[in-house]
Amino acid sequence: MKRRTMFAAVSGAALTQYFLQSALAPSEAVAARFGAASASDGLVASLQSTTDELRRLDAAGGSGSLAETGRTHLRTLLHLLKHGSYSEQLGQRLAAVAADTAAQTGWYTFDGGAPDRAQHLFLGALRAAHSSGDSRLKAAALGFLAIHAYSVGDPRDAVTAARAARQTIAGQDAPALNAMLLTRQARGHAKLREEKQVLVALEEATELCARPRGEDDPHWLYWINQGEILGQTGSCYLELGHPARAAAAFASAHDVLHRAETRTTAQFLSRAATAQMRDGNVDSGCATAHEVLSLTAEIRSARLDDHVQTMLREAQAHANSPAARDLLDRGRDLTTQQRSKT
Repeated sequence: MKRRTMFAAVSGAALTQYFLQSALAPSEAVAARFGAASASDGLVASLQSTTDELRRLDAAGGSGSLAETGRTHLRTLLHLLKHGSYSEQLGQRLAAVAADTAAQTGWYTFDGGAPDRAQHLFLGALRAAHSSGDSRLKAAALGFLAIHAYSVGDPRDAVTAARAARQTIAGQDAPALNAMLLTRQARGHAKLREEKQVLVALEEATELCARPRGEDDPHWLYWINQGEILGQTGSCYLELGHPARAAAAFASAHDVLHRAETRTTAQFLSRAATAQMRDGNVDSGCATAHEVLSLTAEIRSARLDDHVQTMLREAQAHANSPAARDLLDRGRDLTTQQRSKT
């Protein structure tokens, strides 16, 4: 059996302990460093702008080649933290940018199909967030770990991570951030078939998202809105085996999603198509699926590819339908074209 690498997935009791420690441990001070390149307010702001721009590119076109770009950017930040000259306050700001960048790079890596390596980056982001003293960044890293857990790990870890993340920001005015974390908790409950807990979490998330942004809601959470909540609601219902409810939630999400969030829109639509076909609405599901295929042509995302394949497998179950056969033909054509480009 192949020896496990340093990127081996962490789960179970060990991960639970890590979550709880991250929620309760005091911030680590970043000591001032001298004798090397000096950091400045302008430089830190520029580094944060780069992280923000990569985030926007990912939302529009998927991870694509962003993982390597993110790692290069992260190496620059870590080099500056290790060898640069800065005050303690500026060091905390640098650590905050590093935490944000590590979490985002982990996400690009995860979206690109390398979950174990991504988890390593999420855990690194959690450590950097300790140094920054920004509990919202701890919550963000834990939120990404929740996605990792309900997608490829133990969904109980997703619930634990999301709850620990909310504990780290207790007392802050951050309804949007809490709403986002509740959707990730709900996804973990859905994987566990805990329907009551799913509905409680989603109801609270909906109420929080309807409020105005709080003073402590971070700038990087610009994308959370009712469309995201509805899309996650549909995803939970699909996991729970309620395709009709899932399809209704996805239909409600369609008109209020951020249209610039092309990858997210395509993901939710692929699940909507799957839900419609499972509910017996094959023609409607195939029509939605054609919309997905039109969107995915310019998106590079391994996770989205998985959703599309699930959608096409659902169509295969209805291959006696002309609409399904037409969809499957188009799906095969697109796959052939994509392979010819690689």
